[in-house]
Amino acid sequence: MDKEKPKITLAQRRLLFGSIFLMATSAIGPAFLTQTTVFTEQFLASFAFAIVISIIIDIGAQLNIWRVLSVSGKRGQEVANEVAPGLGYVVAFFIVLGGLAFNIGNVAGAGLGFNAIFGWDARIGAAIAGAFAIFIFLVKNGRTVMDVVTQILGALMIIITAYVMIQSSPPYGEAVYRTFVPEEPLAMFIPIVTIVGGTVGGYITFAGAHRLIEAGMTGKENIRFVSHAANYGILTTGVMRVLLFLAVLGVLSQGAVLSEENPPASVFQFALGDIGMQVFGLVLLAAALSSVIGAAYTSASFLRSFHDFFDKHNNTVIVIFIVFSTLVFTFIGRPVTLLILAGAFNGLILPLSLGAVLLASRRKKIVGDYHHPMWMIIWGVIAVLATAIIGVMSLGGLAELWTG
Repeated sequence: MDKEKPKITLAQRRLLFGSIFLMATSAIGPAFLTQTTVFTEQFLASFAFAIVISIIIDIGAQLNIWRVLSVSGKRGQEVANEVAPGLGYVVAFFIVLGGLAFNIGNVAGAGLGFNAIFGWDARIGAAIAGAFAIFIFLVKNGRTVMDVVTQILGALMIIITAYVMIQSSPPYGEAVYRTFVPEEPLAMFIPIVTIVGGTVGGYITFAGAHRLIEAGMTGKENIRFVSHAANYGILTTGVMRVLLFLAVLGVLSQGAVLSEENPPASVFQFALGDIGMQVFGLVLLAAALSSVIGAAYTSASFLRSFHDFFDKHNNTVIVIFIVFSTLVFTFIGRPVTLLILAGAFNGLILPLSLGAVLLASRRKKIVGDYHHPMWMIIWGVIAVLATAIIGVMSLGGLAELWTG
């Protein structure tokens, strides 16, 4: 007789959903909303094909990273250092640089969300969002609060976007058909690599994995739990992207012309009328605030193993990270040069870190007697190749600095 599967405790269930939504909401930021809208406008129903392919690649990347890190009980930078001495420091440097730069953009997005809802100055809204994020990490049981807040924000975004999708009445049949028979499939290359980078690039794919390691969810005995969390995290992000894609497709099919300055906002306005801008502001605020929390938490986790100070005072590091991001936007604005540099190097992080993880999966000193499935390694290699292409493409951002 088969053994009964162990029941998941309430604390484990909270951790499961916490890690899922920490990863998913880290990916669903202001850039996610804009990219999905713009690509849907460009490729219409055929963009469904790109979404499905990107989800397959995303799962290959995330499943490998989460399983190997969890079995080893070590964070991404520690595993990278064991594979090649010094590699972990390189990965950590670019993760923190990228996280910091993009967090400035996330804070800006939160400010714009408040502006859309209440008409407040974006800098005031950004300061409020920063203060709220800091509060989460200063209260007692801050990690539990973080888990709950990211779940609420994630659910809020999905529910609102689903409602907008229903209101826009998209051509579902056409979307399903074009998922398998896209027009000009070769033209989907850039959208696929772009949204893969936005979903599992940089710090994002490590967010949930590091959360599980911090909570002690490590070793072979927890591999099933970790695999479920990894898959559900990507699927949650995929659900949000599909809902937004269908909402955009729906308004376009009704003859809407999207604003060049703020494409996603015009989708909400067309579908919901006068209140559309306020509703979009709420989604933007939820997306930006959850990304601020995810970026700060994950970036700081990449410093924990390098010095006792970063480990003992991790919350302080997170708070400094958020304060700095908020102050830069409030008093300087979004530093374009920093964002371009971080974006360019950010594209190189995942192929390096994922490649290191795949090598680590075959080393007993790192994973012990755990046997990482060969089919998963092959899947991971495909993800490495896809994200390496993203990295090469992102280096074009450096050329912008010299020509712009």
